[in-house]
Amino acid sequence: MEFLENDFEFANIQDDINAEDILVINSGYKDFFKRLTKNKGAVVGGIFIIIITLFAIIAPMVSQFEFDIIDTSIQSTPPNSTHLFGTDVLGRDLFVRVWSGTQISLFVALTAVLIDICFGMVYGLISGYLGGKVDAIMQRIQEIISSIPSLVILTLLLVIMRASLFTIILALMLTGWIGMARITRAQVLKIKEEEFVLASRTLGASNMFIIFKNILPNIFGQLIIMSMFSIPNAIFYEAFLAFVGLGIPQPQASLGTLINDGFKTILITPYMVIIPVIVLATLMLSFNLLADGLRDAFDPTMKEA
Repeated sequence: MEFLENDFEFANIQDDINAEDILVINSGYKDFFKRLTKNKGAVVGGIFIIIITLFAIIAPMVSQFEFDIIDTSIQSTPPNSTHLFGTDVLGRDLFVRVWSGTQISLFVALTAVLIDICFGMVYGLISGYLGGKVDAIMQRIQEIISSIPSLVILTLLLVIMRASLFTIILALMLTGWIGMARITRAQVLKIKEEEFVLASRTLGASNMFIIFKNILPNIFGQLIIMSMFSIPNAIFYEAFLAFVGLGIPQPQASLGTLINDGFKTILITPYMVIIPVIVLATLMLSFNLLADGLRDAFDPTMKEA
C-alpha cells in the first residue's frame, strides 16, 4: 500500500486542536438568582410585594388625611378624586386606613419570620442534633403545645390581656414556631449522619461549630422556604382574628378589621369590603408565588445538566 502526500490532512483546518474547552461554572448564588428570575410567578409576586410595601410606607405619610380622623359630613362617600378609596361610615379616609392596615399585616408577617428563626429553627436544631433523651423531652413539649388550638390560646390570652397587636404576636410566639421546628429537626436528622459531619466530629469540632458551619448552611434553603410559606398564614391569621372581633381595637386599622367593618354594610357600601379584600388577597398570593419560586430555585434536583 502506497501513501500519497495528501492522504493525511486535518478534518477541519479552522479547528484549533490545541484549544481547550472552558466550562463556565456559576457560583451557587448566581445559579440561585438565575433560577429565581426565570420563574415568572416569583418575579411577579416579588414586584407586587415591593409595590404594596412601598404604598403601605409612603401613602400614610404623604396623605393629607389621618387614619383615625372622623368627619361625619363625608361619611360613606364612594371613591372619588379626593378620597381614592372612599370613606367609611364615620367619614374616615379609607385610602389611608387600608395602607395603615397593610402596615400591620406586613409587621405581623415580619414578626412571624423572626419567630420562626429565633424559636423554631433553634429548637429544631438542638432537638435534632442532640437526639436521645433531649430530643424525646423536647418533642413531648412540642406535642403538648401543638395539641392546643391557636384560637383557644388567643382567646385565653384575651381573657387575661386586652385585645392588641401585642396579644396577637404573643399568640404567634406560643404556637407559630411549631412547623418550623418540625421541618428543621427532620432536616437535621438527615444531614447529621453525612460523611462531612462525621469528618468534622472526628477532627474534634465542637457541637456549635458542626451545627452552624456544617449542618445549617445545608438546610438553610429549606428553612427560607418554610419561612416564606409561614408569612401568608400569619397574615391570614391576623386578618381572621380581626374579622371575628379578636384583633386590634379601634381606631387602629388592619385589613381584617376593615373587612369586618365593610362586611356589615356590604349591600350599601360594597367598596368598603372589596378594596381591603383585594389588597389582602394580592398580598397573600404574592408571598405564595415568591415562596414557590424560592422552593424551585433552591431545589438541587431542578439543576440543568
